[in-house]
Amino acid sequence: MFAVTAARFDAENPIAGLELGEHADPIAPEGWTTVRVMAASLNHHDVWTLRGVGLTADRLPMILGCDAAGIDEDGREVVVHAVIGDPLAAGGDETLDPARSLLSERHDGTFADLVTVPRRNLVPKPEALTLAEAACLPTAYLTAFRMLFDRAPIGPGATVLVQGAGGGVSTALVVLGRAAGYRIWVTSRSEAKRARAVELGADQAFEAGARLPERVDAVMETVGEATWAHSLRSLKPGGTIVVSGATSGSRPPADLSRMFFLQLSVIGSTMGTRDELARLVTFCEQTGARPLIDRAMPLAEARVGFEAMIAGDVFGKVVFTV
Repeated sequence: MFAVTAARFDAENPIAGLELGEHADPIAPEGWTTVRVMAASLNHHDVWTLRGVGLTADRLPMILGCDAAGIDEDGREVVVHAVIGDPLAAGGDETLDPARSLLSERHDGTFADLVTVPRRNLVPKPEALTLAEAACLPTAYLTAFRMLFDRAPIGPGATVLVQGAGGGVSTALVVLGRAAGYRIWVTSRSEAKRARAVELGADQAFEAGARLPERVDAVMETVGEATWAHSLRSLKPGGTIVVSGATSGSRPPADLSRMFFLQLSVIGSTMGTRDELARLVTFCEQTGARPLIDRAMPLAEARVGFEAMIAGDVFGKVVFTV
């Protein structure tokens, strides 16, 4: 089968480790099943893998990709849940399983004609979603869904600040938050990305670090060190920061005095469960919310998609069709 793999690591030039070509077909172990991939989407996780983060050299070559939608062995259209873990080992939440992993970390990923996953990791795809749209959901949109609707103690009408417009999780937060009735504000250093965020559904967009018209109920934080101080300053007393990433660094000053005096909460969030993915699919079906696709291209042209992501030249999701 055709596949896109990480063949080697290169922290400075990650694209150098990307290889496209023939790969052995997977063999599904007991309790697993094989899905014919029809669409898969690119994540920053795939670029970090090429840089050597989260994967050891003895696991190379590794087929990249966490997200996919395709056809199962019974001919049904399905969405693939990317978290490989035991929900029974963690009180019903596989993201809390200490032994969990994502596809492409211990098991080959979705950038191939075929992928094998545990049978429970399949979610039926409704007709209302295209295969390309469904392939965007399992990582970025599921992360945003959990941040907004599980980890943040807020409800419709709340004001939410999203730090860093343009990335997969950030655009997902705008799309899902707007559909749920939140007032979504975003920040970005890019004027073009601020304008696109407003077109997408953000109520207002601000320059990175700008003073806001008022303090917000919650901040969705994926940037880290570069925006952390602004996130703390932007919160109402009793407000919450939900953190799911730290692309600019993970060791910002904590400012503990502000945190305890204003009784602020900082909550971590990682991916989501298979059941939450099923709820996300239903949410999109019922509300009409759809993932923003920046571009779609054949899997054989995956190098172009990786280059765009590394250059920061994307707004939304990059989808590979198989």
